[in-house]
Amino acid sequence: MAQTKPLPDVAVIGSGVFGAWTAFMLRKAGATVTLIDQHGPANNRASSGGESRITRAGYGPKEIYTRWSIEALAIYKDFYAQTDPTLYNETGFLWMGRTNDDAYMIANLLAFKKFGVKHDVLSREEIAKRFPAIGIDGLAWGIFEYHAGGLMARRGVATVVRHLVKNGLRYEQARVVPPAPAAKISSVAGVKAGQFVFACGPWLPQVFPDLLKGRIRPTRQEVFYFATPPGDPAFRAPLLPAWVDPGDTIYGLPDLENRGFKIAPDGHGREVDPETQERVVPQASVDKVRLYLQKRFPKLAQAPLAQAEVCQYENSVNGDYLIDRHPEHDNVWLLGGGSGHGYKHGPAVGNYTANLVLNGGRTEDLFALKTKTLYDPSNRSSTIPGK
Repeated sequence: MAQTKPLPDVAVIGSGVFGAWTAFMLRKAGATVTLIDQHGPANNRASSGGESRITRAGYGPKEIYTRWSIEALAIYKDFYAQTDPTLYNETGFLWMGRTNDDAYMIANLLAFKKFGVKHDVLSREEIAKRFPAIGIDGLAWGIFEYHAGGLMARRGVATVVRHLVKNGLRYEQARVVPPAPAAKISSVAGVKAGQFVFACGPWLPQVFPDLLKGRIRPTRQEVFYFATPPGDPAFRAPLLPAWVDPGDTIYGLPDLENRGFKIAPDGHGREVDPETQERVVPQASVDKVRLYLQKRFPKLAQAPLAQAEVCQYENSVNGDYLIDRHPEHDNVWLLGGGSGHGYKHGPAVGNYTANLVLNGGRTEDLFALKTKTLYDPSNRSSTIPGK
């Protein structure tokens, strides 16, 4: 990035995937950066604190996300080659289609051709042959992305932050409270800087309640890991990829690092406070997932539940990221709305945000605050499948 003016000191508030990679790109450009977090990088209340996240290129007609997926994965792979290659598992990714005229999947095919994404189009019979653990009832066809898979989320964020600290970044653990009204903020949590990037994940609406409450909503999400049959390779790559079944609004990952088969409903849960919500999964939720397993992964229908997690999404109301300057603070940038599809884009989002902070300019309309209208309580569905 070519700077047009002297580099400012920057404070990044929030050390999740967006904050960590924004700090990374700012440091790479030569800025002096302080990273602030109230609970620590990859803590278990953060949206980036889970074991794994999916990376894939398919985003229907929203080509910018396809481009960012390709860009981010290249950066991930290069960084992990230097730090910890086990942080990325190339499992491939399967889109499950219910109808032959599925507009989202057809748009994926157009984008894959345009951007050179290696893929196969599979009939339902080919799905059954290539991935024998998958039941094909109700499926019409599928798309398999080759260069996709699982990113180890919690460990990945911690690795980025450790690398930054080792190479000159200042890290502070401190609670951040809503800033007082002012034309220009000069310090946050005792840290002085010229520019501030608030990448607070599900806490962002609490830091700016008047501006963002109802525009970014933290919702309760439940994740399940089922034990796989002993000695059976059918639930590991390459016999099972990462996958999404948009018809049932559910996604999953094969067994990574011997943690079990991961499966998670993608519909938005109830609104929660990330600071205070209890993270116990009720039996009713387990029973509901088992009903899906009976249809799509029948060998796991009675498998023991090995582990369950409660995290949260923090989607914006339209499912697109918020990357914009604060309307009342000319040196403050708002970065959020990343769950649950933001992890895969972390390095690309960081690069985009760092460029805005260092060079100024106007964000794209897709990410502008003005596009985040207030929440419609009648819409509780996922906006972008396959998270």
